[in-house]
Amino acid sequence: MTGVSWTSWPSREALMRKQRLPARAVLSLLVWAPAAAGLLWATLSDSRAGPATLPVALVVTACCVLVARRYHRFTGEHRLWPSLALLLLLTGLALVAYGAGTTALAIALWCGGTVLAMARLPLRAAVPAAALTLACFAVLVGGGCMTTLLTGTGLCLGGYVTRLDAEASGSAQRLLAQERAVRAAEAERAALDERPLIAWEIHDVVAHSLSAQMVHLEATRLLIEREPAGAFRDQVLERVVSARSMAREGLTETRQALSALRGEMTPVEEFLRDLVSTGPLDLSIEGPRRPLSAGASQTVRRVAQEAVTHMRKHAPGAHVRIRLEYLPDTVTLEVRDSGGGAPDEELTTGGPGYGLTGMRERAEVLGGTLEAGPGEEGFVVSLRVPA
Repeated sequence: MTGVSWTSWPSREALMRKQRLPARAVLSLLVWAPAAAGLLWATLSDSRAGPATLPVALVVTACCVLVARRYHRFTGEHRLWPSLALLLLLTGLALVAYGAGTTALAIALWCGGTVLAMARLPLRAAVPAAALTLACFAVLVGGGCMTTLLTGTGLCLGGYVTRLDAEASGSAQRLLAQERAVRAAEAERAALDERPLIAWEIHDVVAHSLSAQMVHLEATRLLIEREPAGAFRDQVLERVVSARSMAREGLTETRQALSALRGEMTPVEEFLRDLVSTGPLDLSIEGPRRPLSAGASQTVRRVAQEAVTHMRKHAPGAHVRIRLEYLPDTVTLEVRDSGGGAPDEELTTGGPGYGLTGMRERAEVLGGTLEAGPGEEGFVVSLRVPA
């Protein structure tokens, strides 16, 4: 046995096991329930017990339960001296039980203290603590040197085997957690590796197509302007200019999506300022600013953009206020208009662009929430996402 084995604690996974297999729980119940019943029967039938034995036994048992719970916590936190103090208190309670005439309870506490010491303490502290409890047992109960030696050896081995079993279970849990972390990292890495491929496809197909459309629409606009003025010519020219504007906006959105895939997005505050500069909007930013994850940043951008677009469409002329707030664990976005038109049913069922359904789905994917509906003056969209 190495020096490290004598001074090291059992792992925290072994001492603070959070998950137990159903079969293990049933086995523990089958072992401890008969043992507790037998101990109670032995205590009540002890020839040294008097009329006051039962209240004393109940009080001592209740104190032992509390001590055992605190001992379990302190050893799980690797706190040596408080754990040793609780073991000493457990030995003292055993002496109280022995003095009250409940020998069976005292023996159970001494034996239990030995097993707990060997199972949950560093061996350099567990061996002296177990020796102390066994010494009390040997001096007060007796039974012969050989009986005491065999009993003590069996208890120490039982506690050490319990320790090894807990270590094996804790190691298995630790390895399982590490394997899950590795798999999650591999999945994230695979997703990151796919992003450049997706970005290339979007750039080569969508962005190229939109750029070509803008060129053709501009050429069409120039050709139409050469035609003689007239109502039909002006109407066609207006449609072409509108289509070119939509193509330009689509190209801008595509470039933002490419930047998001490549992790090269501009700060959210800068995006919102650009959005505010396009119309009668007010922007307020509260809380200590910090970088957001790609998902949270993209969600805030899309929700702000979609909310402003819908409010301009369904409440023309309304003044729009945008408020971004950084909280300790979340970021909130509120987009509110001052009224000026009745909210369209399209806001509650989705529609062009992302729509309310798309905005809500974006928030839920990140574990956030999105609420939208009529406010005191106009329509309000409120987003909250972890960040």
